[in-house]
Amino acid sequence: MAKDPVCGMSVDEQKAAATASYQGKTYYFCAAGCKATFEKAPQKYAAKA
Repeated sequence: MAKDPVCGMSVDEQKAAATASYQGKTYYFCAAGCKATFEKAPQKYAAKA
């Protein structure tokens, strides 16, 4: 299980609603809205992951 860096929810990598890559790492999201929030300020959320 991965952790959504925006909301903190546990996300199954196989069933993630969305993914994004940042600085060579893949991030998994519970919903497209969390991905959109991440993409607006990835450095803010990547530091928490």
